[in-house]
Amino acid sequence: MKNGYDFRRLRSWELAVAVIAVSAPFFLPVAAPGTASFVRAAVAQEMQRPDTSRLVSVGGAITEIIYALGEEKRLVGRDSTSVYPEAALKIPDVGYMRQLSAEGVMATNPSAIIAVQGSGPPEALALLDNAKIPFETVPDAYDGAGIIAKIRTVGTFLGVPEKAEKLAVQVKADLDAAVADAAKRPATERKRVLFILSTQGGKIMASGSGTAADGIIQLSGVVNATDSFKGYKALTDEAIIEAKPDVVLMMTRGGDHSASDADLFAHPALSLTPAAKTKTVIRMDGLHLLGFGPRTAAAVRELNAAVYGKANVSQ
Repeated sequence: MKNGYDFRRLRSWELAVAVIAVSAPFFLPVAAPGTASFVRAAVAQEMQRPDTSRLVSVGGAITEIIYALGEEKRLVGRDSTSVYPEAALKIPDVGYMRQLSAEGVMATNPSAIIAVQGSGPPEALALLDNAKIPFETVPDAYDGAGIIAKIRTVGTFLGVPEKAEKLAVQVKADLDAAVADAAKRPATERKRVLFILSTQGGKIMASGSGTAADGIIQLSGVVNATDSFKGYKALTDEAIIEAKPDVVLMMTRGGDHSASDADLFAHPALSLTPAAKTKTVIRMDGLHLLGFGPRTAAAVRELNAAVYGKANVSQ
């Protein structure tokens, strides 16, 4: 009886397989150095990627980006600011982005949540964290770079970075063109805009610097009439008069935050401004104007045209 296996009895294809199997460990490092470690890293990355097949999106711009990427089939929930495109309204509403209910979010049985920075409250976020649901926070900034960062963050979280990069290139080119066109207007010809967040209780709540309103105003070739303070602030009568706005800008909205043109200019201080003399009020959809998402270039063009092309515009 002989020891070992008689390789002469192997058929030709069996012999070929045996040779490859035996020699692979010796030749693979030479033919493709680092291949094994690369494969292990790729597999590990895939295993660590969160399941985003059932996604809750918080933030109107985030939801817009998901639709722009063609990944809307993942959505099982969205917050109340996610009103564009219209198809998003058919998705269950989990509440306002800053007043989320953890129970409402979890009722959609999400596999992951993606939310714009500033969402809350902290108590709800803590409960979602305890539920071990993968949660991605998307940084928010009121400029072109911030929009591109949002797109890339969403794309990476959803596992479609190539699609996100393609969208980012398109959005950047469109926005750069819109801003460049608005910038052609000489500084001496630029009009002063007063963005009013609300008029509740007869108080004019206006936008200072570092806000979404200030960001879109800067991009659109106009001047923020109240950029001497940060954030939103209730103005005194003196501050309104000193601002000398040529235009009043507001979001299209209802309830206590709304005010007719007549009511606006009946305000003792506003009635003394250049805007009151021409009755110039521009109203635009809040998400479109302040969302800083894929449609911001269009918002820049529309605001610029409204300020310099028409006396009164409502959308």
